[in-house]
Amino acid sequence: MIAPLKKPSELRRMFGENLCSLAKGYPSISELSRRLGINRTQFNRYLSGESFPRPDVLARICSFFEIDARVLLEPVDRIRAASDPVSGDFLSNFVGTGTRNLPEDIFPNGFYSFSRRGFLDADQFVRGLVFVKRDKGSTFIRGYEPREAMDAQGLTIDHQAREFRGLILQQEEGIAAFVSRRNSMTSSFNYLHRVASFENNFWVGYVTRTVRESMMGDRATRLVYEHLGSDLGRARQVAANAGYCSIGDLSAFHQRLLQPNDPFR
Repeated sequence: MIAPLKKPSELRRMFGENLCSLAKGYPSISELSRRLGINRTQFNRYLSGESFPRPDVLARICSFFEIDARVLLEPVDRIRAASDPVSGDFLSNFVGTGTRNLPEDIFPNGFYSFSRRGFLDADQFVRGLVFVKRDKGSTFIRGYEPREAMDAQGLTIDHQAREFRGLILQQEEGIAAFVSRRNSMTSSFNYLHRVASFENNFWVGYVTRTVRESMMGDRATRLVYEHLGSDLGRARQVAANAGYCSIGDLSAFHQRLLQPNDPFR
């Protein structure tokens, strides 16, 4: 059965309600209308349902908010829920809020070197490389588990098996990341906050892994991230030295932030 056609007034009202919902994530209407290149007075008319944008302006609005033309016909929460449960009505104001539009000055794009104590052997440390990028308003992370760590657990060490990806969320005092290997074989939760440094490029926190309690190995340990930016040369150097190492192999500032002689609490 074909749904009845909506009247122009109904389309304007639906668009206005959706635009109000989309605008909630921005500090001011003036700033939002400026970024969209739309006159503030005209933008207010869209919000109130009094007016409707030209096709080119509508396309600009849809592109900016990364939503499609269903914004004319359905509530925006229903549209997002259909494609992304994190942005849907149930989680949007809980998990979804933190995933959207994480400012780069809080956690920038680019390569990061990281270090932590080994989970299976407290006398060993792990260093590695991850890449952070933004796409469609969300911030993602990607990297690879060390071959030695996978091999020690009897796991496959090929390229695909070692790869992990995750979603980064803004927190009140830092960022959190939920990270998983392919097919959700294993996962981890990461929390980081920025610490004072000469180049303002260090974060410290902890990582926890999703495994059962055991007498062997730890499930949580301190974690250090160092932002390398887009420096491909440094990133390649870090990648070449990724894997297990001793505490003395890490840079002095990584050692200081990891506090290897103090128990993790």
